[in-house]
Amino acid sequence: MTRFSRRGFMAASAAMAASLAVPARLRAATAPLSLTATTRVIEVGGRAATVMGLMNAQGGLGLTLAPDQRFRVDLTNALPVETIIHWHGQIPPNAQDGVPNTNPMLKPGETRGYDYAPRPGTFWMHSHLPEQEIGLLAAPLILRSTEDLRADRQEVVMFLHDFAFRSPEEVLAEVTGGMAMDHGSMNHSAPGGMDHAAMGHGSMEGMGEMAGMAGMAMDLNDFNFDAYLANDRTLHDPEVITVERGGRIRLRVINGAAMTAFWVDTGTPALLVAVDGEPVMPLPGDRFSIAPAQRLDIEIDLPADGTAQPILALREGARERTGILLAPQGATIPRIAALSDKAHPPVSGDMRQELALRAVTSLPERPVQSRQMIMLGGAMQPYVWTINGQTWDNRTPVVAKNGERVELMFHNMSMMAHPMHLHGHVFQVVEVNGTRFAGALRDTVHVPAMGSVTIAFDAGEVAPWMLHCHHMGHLATGMMTELAVSA
Repeated sequence: MTRFSRRGFMAASAAMAASLAVPARLRAATAPLSLTATTRVIEVGGRAATVMGLMNAQGGLGLTLAPDQRFRVDLTNALPVETIIHWHGQIPPNAQDGVPNTNPMLKPGETRGYDYAPRPGTFWMHSHLPEQEIGLLAAPLILRSTEDLRADRQEVVMFLHDFAFRSPEEVLAEVTGGMAMDHGSMNHSAPGGMDHAAMGHGSMEGMGEMAGMAGMAMDLNDFNFDAYLANDRTLHDPEVITVERGGRIRLRVINGAAMTAFWVDTGTPALLVAVDGEPVMPLPGDRFSIAPAQRLDIEIDLPADGTAQPILALREGARERTGILLAPQGATIPRIAALSDKAHPPVSGDMRQELALRAVTSLPERPVQSRQMIMLGGAMQPYVWTINGQTWDNRTPVVAKNGERVELMFHNMSMMAHPMHLHGHVFQVVEVNGTRFAGALRDTVHVPAMGSVTIAFDAGEVAPWMLHCHHMGHLATGMMTELAVSA
């Protein structure tokens, strides 16, 4: 994972090894960055595991670009199978979006070039094939801003994933089996007896009830993975990141998990300052929710006494947790169990954080020209998930005209929450369960079970843009359609 010390970066800003960054006057003449879809070996709980990965020229995961650096990347497929890589949250031309409905698959041994002006912030990249994303074909994509260069702080990336020793195909077969599902390995409802008043949200307390879900059983986790990873490691052997005593951290959290939502527990007062790469008005707290595909930028002032600071990711509705340790030189490194004493509360259905978020810069005020309701449906048996009652194979695209202001209400009629991702656009959350407000700008929003979220955006490039649930089991069984933008 890419990390920069506050002072070390300022001394070496012209030569960031992880990103091949060079001074602006030379950038136009530089060769494209190199990225390879390949296999690699990691250790999970003392066992070796072969997984996939998106490796840069230095042998690390992912890419970090300097301010104003173009996204000029040569992607090589070193896998024995076809792949397609999506630049999640970025808005390239549709022909470079990395999706199988409009872009040709990348064949084994093939190299393809990408070239567009990127958006700054915390993003990620992943295969758009469910089996490959489950198999960890994903990595951080960090686009640094000039403000990042000026800030006296250290940057830390925490990339989350769920992991199984079984093949991704076996995982999907069990999850999507529906009528033959192994109920003993599934968690189908929220644990009882949870103290929702003690969820550790700091100033977020009192923001509202569990958005219509109080007392109702939700389906939370479709699959019990073997491990939950932070930067490819578990709490049995976590990554320990050297930090300055009393220093300031910008923690970039990316939920690359295929099917798991988490609470990010900072263990100390912190400020949530951006979501999905977009700045928000600082939100204080020490526990923040993150659904699959979402990102959080969190500012943390480390203890002045030099003690190590764990940053934990808590699996919703269960006891599993993972994380990293921020430790000054000489600090005692604590051992942290991979299981909490009790199950963590659900992320799904708790909309307090979403209701509290406010964009730093909202969408411009203008009349809404198109309002549409998008029905989200499905069930555990049979395991089929739909948009407007249809799966991908028989989809009817959602239509919009280029340039018009569009509002889409995601109305979820299922008992699972759905992280809904719209390609090619930034949208603003403007309503949750009937409460209207000017919320965060995002590219992925968690829609609560039996609830609704309305988003607003200005329709972009004339093209079919994917619109789908980012839970890989749901996507694989059909919860995907297109936003068809016409002239």
